[in-house]
Amino acid sequence: MTDLILFWHRRDLRLSDNVALAAAREHTSKVVGVFCLDPSILERDDVAPARVTYMVGCLAALQEAYARTGSELLILKGNPVQAIPALAAALSAQAVFWNWDVEPYAQARDEQVRHALKERGIGLHTSWDQLLHAPGEIRTNAGDPYTVYTPFWKNWQKQPKAAPLPTLSDVQGLSDSEREAATAAGAIALPSAQDLGFGWDGDLVLAPGEAAARDRLEAFCESSTREGLWVYDDQRDFPAEPGTSQLSAALKFGAIGIRTVWAAADAALSRSRSEESTNNIRTWQQELAWREFYQHAMYFFPRLAEGPYRREWQDFPWENREDRFQAWCEGRTGYPIVDAAMRQLNEIGWMHNRCRMIVASFLVKDLIIDWRWGEKYFMQKLVDGDLSANNGGWQWSASSGMDPKPLRIFNPASQAQKYDPDAVYIRQWLPELKSLDAADLVSGKILPLVRDRCGYPAPIVDHKVQQQKFKDLYKQQKAQG
Repeated sequence: MTDLILFWHRRDLRLSDNVALAAAREHTSKVVGVFCLDPSILERDDVAPARVTYMVGCLAALQEAYARTGSELLILKGNPVQAIPALAAALSAQAVFWNWDVEPYAQARDEQVRHALKERGIGLHTSWDQLLHAPGEIRTNAGDPYTVYTPFWKNWQKQPKAAPLPTLSDVQGLSDSEREAATAAGAIALPSAQDLGFGWDGDLVLAPGEAAARDRLEAFCESSTREGLWVYDDQRDFPAEPGTSQLSAALKFGAIGIRTVWAAADAALSRSRSEESTNNIRTWQQELAWREFYQHAMYFFPRLAEGPYRREWQDFPWENREDRFQAWCEGRTGYPIVDAAMRQLNEIGWMHNRCRMIVASFLVKDLIIDWRWGEKYFMQKLVDGDLSANNGGWQWSASSGMDPKPLRIFNPASQAQKYDPDAVYIRQWLPELKSLDAADLVSGKILPLVRDRCGYPAPIVDHKVQQQKFKDLYKQQKAQG
């Protein structure tokens, strides 16, 4: 009788280039997947309907992929600490395999699952999968984790990167009696996002599943077009241009393996025949390193999930005006580039990265609102919402995180003038202003009568005044610290 291994999927919703899944296949030909819908995650108040919709779509695609291999993906709903060991025991599984996660909740949960499996005499095997370099592999000369990106990148990029792993194949699933046992142990049909309480009527930036992610990666790296990756550094900051890969949701849920992504970038680098192309590719690789830097930071400094890294931000005198926060959330601050970005987020569950920085700076340094309010709102909306990346980005923008330049304030007008000079992006998301001149839209200097005619609000604050106010508050906090 062939030994059964359960593979517990979490942030690795794919069959290819999956470290612990490949290890499971090396042990046995009977590998069955399982995913547990965890109420501790789904019932939080920062879960985005678009994100759940994408996740469920990935699970549906993964079930189909398992069926093609001859096996299956089981779905559970409940506390994994009880549900995973109970299923493994019901199926007399030899072991449960899974890939680690950096997030504090996942770390605590996995330790409890490990303990529960050992109590039942069930084996387990864990690996690192979502990073090219696991936490602890990249350290300073003193042996400490990095707290600044640039030296982290210099070390990280010199280290050899693992090649993609083979796709799971030629496996067998459960017998009829085992399937009945799985059902008795809690296995259910895959519910829809609506069944889980998350309605999302909009389109998704990226179609769910491994095949869609691979197609997007291939198109982004396609050298014959001289678009995408090949002009990434030139176009990535312009929100009206399709200059980014838009693979962030796939990386969040592991619909594509990071080794596969790196290999595609590295292959493009080997085909580069100009310094310009090489610089564009290298810039995207640096963005992949930023992703890893933030995950390493979350692993070694889990307090980041709750508050600021920098001491002077612990008791910052935020104004936290609810009316201004709601105006920011709804895209009616009177600053066109800010409002366009927030409308994009609300309508499609995604926002261009340059705009994420603009709206974050505006919330914190113009409205003087606690960055954690914005961090949470993003998680409530983003299809690619990821604790490490979102927290890292917000703390970078707020100047409360790991950044050698502690105070950075974006001017919405100068940002718009530089990155949306023809107001193409602004007009797309603020259609009530589409007839106005680009110069007025990017500067935000729209006459009151014109604003009234368009139904567009006046600026809720004066940037110059608020900028100085924020600087004064920051200076006082540093002096007290």
